[in-house]
Amino acid sequence: MAIIARKKSSKKQRAPFSQRTWSIGFFSLAVLIYIFYTYILPHTPDGFQSQIQTWFPPSALNEALVWVIAALGLNIVVGYAGLLDLGFVAFWAIGGYTAGWFMSGFFNQWNFHFGSESAKVIPGIHLSFWLVLVIGALICAFFGIVIGAPTLRLKSDYLAIVTLGFGEIIPQIFVNGENIHGFNLSNGTKGISPVDSIGIFGKRLGPFDLNYKYMIFVAMAAFMVFISLRLRSGRLGRAWLAIREDELAASMMGVPLMKTKLAAYAVGAISGGLAGVAYATHVNGIFAERFQFSISIILLAMVVLGGMGNVWGVMVGALLIAWVNSTGLPAFGNEINSTFHTNINFPSYTFLIFGALLILMMLFRREGILPESRLKLLMHENDDESGNEQPHDEISEEEDL
Repeated sequence: MAIIARKKSSKKQRAPFSQRTWSIGFFSLAVLIYIFYTYILPHTPDGFQSQIQTWFPPSALNEALVWVIAALGLNIVVGYAGLLDLGFVAFWAIGGYTAGWFMSGFFNQWNFHFGSESAKVIPGIHLSFWLVLVIGALICAFFGIVIGAPTLRLKSDYLAIVTLGFGEIIPQIFVNGENIHGFNLSNGTKGISPVDSIGIFGKRLGPFDLNYKYMIFVAMAAFMVFISLRLRSGRLGRAWLAIREDELAASMMGVPLMKTKLAAYAVGAISGGLAGVAYATHVNGIFAERFQFSISIILLAMVVLGGMGNVWGVMVGALLIAWVNSTGLPAFGNEINSTFHTNINFPSYTFLIFGALLILMMLFRREGILPESRLKLLMHENDDESGNEQPHDEISEEEDL
């Protein structure tokens, strides 16, 4: 009987039914979108095509997928490990400049080509997009450990302030990096443009090419989903959850706090690096003024609103907020202005809307749109049957003090 049990336990475990369902749904939706834009939309009436291009342009789809990649990385840090990170934009910037350094003619004092579709006579460092993805991931993982190391003893507000500081320092280095002791690191506010196109099967993809670039970004998002789910169900993921729920109890149970926290920062930074490289190829350049603190806040809003700790909830939150921020709100504002003959600049109220939405979510559904079941139970463990939060007893209040 022991031998039979050992054989059964050695079999490869399948993913839970809910994960398989969401995975099939994600890939099915991605394929349907590709088929619709490639084969169906060109044969529809011009008016319908115009509406689709206004509300759901292909470039917005690609950009939304970039946000998804970055949000999944932040979810590992915040949602899994419970480490509040307000400086995630730093990794996005580092990944973007990695593409600018190794996929353009910026360093024109050298002429090195490897796997790139650019002409050999163009000076600069021109590496394959796929190789730059790996380089960007490794560089960001290193900086994730460097940035995460000083925060190992910090919690809550102090942790947020330190990560916020790093998130402000890194972009400012790129803004002022045009002359560092005579060396041009980032070209300052002028940025680095253009970057090499993505090459696949000998075909060069333009900055807004849906047919291939869309599927590449979908594959990158799927890769981060796979990594997130595998880590979540593994030993490292369980250690992250233990730290998130009770750091002291986790350390007493033998969880190595330093290694586990640094692993969360490193894996999350890898996702930020991938998103940065993808973003540079998407906009065909990299510009320092775009890496503002607001990106970190938007990413955090995606994680919180979607469902902190739930991969699929974070994806929903990222897609929804990215669409509203880039296309949905401007298109809605144009419709309102044309209907009522007003002249309201709706995009200027983006953060007002996001702030109000966050307040409403924290009041009525603080676990997010698609919450993680474990986190949902923790958030509502003190609620009575009517859903109202009950006060803690005197002992727990004294412990909090």
